[in-house]
Amino acid sequence: MNDPGKSFKKFLLLWTGELVSAIGSGLTSFGLSVYVFSQTGKASAVALVTLLAFMPSLLLSAPAGVLADRYDRRLLMVLGDSLSAVGVAFILICMLCGEVRLWQICLGVTISSAFSSLLEPAYKATITDLLNEEQYTKASGLVQAAGSARYLVSPVIAGFLLIASDIKLLLAIDICTFFVTAISTLVVRSGLAQKKHEQAKSFVREFIDGWGAVSEKKGVLVLVVMASAITFSIGFIQTLSAPMILAFSDSSALGTVLTIAASGMLASSVIIGIIPIKSGYVKMLSVSLFCSGIFMAVFGLRESIVLICASGFLFFSMLPFANASLDFLIRTNIRNDLQGRAWGLIGVISQLGYVAAYALSGVLADYVFTPSLLEGGALAGNMGKIFGTGGGRGTGFLIFIAGLLLCVTSVILYNVKSVRKLENRGG
Repeated sequence: MNDPGKSFKKFLLLWTGELVSAIGSGLTSFGLSVYVFSQTGKASAVALVTLLAFMPSLLLSAPAGVLADRYDRRLLMVLGDSLSAVGVAFILICMLCGEVRLWQICLGVTISSAFSSLLEPAYKATITDLLNEEQYTKASGLVQAAGSARYLVSPVIAGFLLIASDIKLLLAIDICTFFVTAISTLVVRSGLAQKKHEQAKSFVREFIDGWGAVSEKKGVLVLVVMASAITFSIGFIQTLSAPMILAFSDSSALGTVLTIAASGMLASSVIIGIIPIKSGYVKMLSVSLFCSGIFMAVFGLRESIVLICASGFLFFSMLPFANASLDFLIRTNIRNDLQGRAWGLIGVISQLGYVAAYALSGVLADYVFTPSLLEGGALAGNMGKIFGTGGGRGTGFLIFIAGLLLCVTSVILYNVKSVRKLENRGG
């Protein structure tokens, strides 16, 4: 068995590479959101770019999970990170040649997303390779801290760079971070024995085995399906927060808000990394999701930077507790040799909610829940007085409703017996 201390050091090196990658991706994400909204003035355009930056990776994550169990997981991570730079480079080249069009941005983010699909299942399966069960929640906290960097560190850097330069600089930095990540992954790979996989089974058969790993225990399957409802709610705040804030403020304020909000995720992720969760995973999952829903609803309530910052901080601070609990419940109930393909399928099923939210949120904000709807009395009672009126109030109202849906989902989740049995691996 590997020395736990040495294995965790290898994980930290791998994690550092992913931290750098997350910061670079955050620069591009922030820059493109501001650029597209400033050019079009449409939340639906921002949502379209967000959808295309996400959906290819999601749809390809299941076959990528099979590859993660069949081939070298670290090599797949290197390929995924490095080739993702192609899409970003395409957008940068188009910008250098003149004013980039929306379809070119969409094509670039689609290419980048498609290649990045190789990363997530291989990364999660590698964590299982490196660590023991006692280290899982600690690692989960650190992984989420790295993920929060795209919301915490990237907006501050991007806001400063957009003042000094323009979006092309953000894209160039992002391209460079891909290669930093690849190098750190190769270093970790050189110190690990490579697993030899007997390819006796077909690709389709292994894909089916992955489904069997997810559906073998009813609680795991229910948890994954419920996760899709969770991501549906969260997808609204991810897509609409930028248009909501930019409707009454500027990109500098947006960067400040996102940084303050994401610091909540960083703070709680660090806490989990230092003091890992050891019991009560289902209860922790449900309570943290319920609180997240409340804070999300408050986030969309008014055009107040102070209120948005406070509620955003609290919203993000709840997510690592939910994610760590969800991760543990699933990881400890799936065999290690099926982890890659299982995580690929879990990614597809659980994140279908994001696809639905990205597809619907912008259209609803631009064409259904418009400012005139709140001003003209089409909504019952005094909704306009509660939520205010203005260009971003339709997006605020949608975020409020999504928050309430998240609260309802958390209550349902806590009362599912098969999920509660997973804590003792009896589901």
